[in-house]
Amino acid sequence: MKARYFASVRERIGLAEEEVAPPSEVSTVGELIAWLCGRGEGYALALADAAKVRVALDQTHARLDSPIGQAREVAFFPPMTGG
Repeated sequence: MKARYFASVRERIGLAEEEVAPPSEVSTVGELIAWLCGRGEGYALALADAAKVRVALDQTHARLDSPIGQAREVAFFPPMTGG
């Protein structure tokens, strides 16, 4: 699965995108975030508050309890603010 990182998430992780292969027990967006956080400090800092990070699976917004299924792409966005 291709993981894409945007804005401050990208800056903290240090990558715009990468191929990831989570273990089979990772089945939801929340579990995927937890797994990514275990990959290093940058991931942990970028995704620390999972409830505020926005996620899209195959370009469709997803919740933390959404199953990742056979998604080919997951995108992570920082919280949005208006102005």
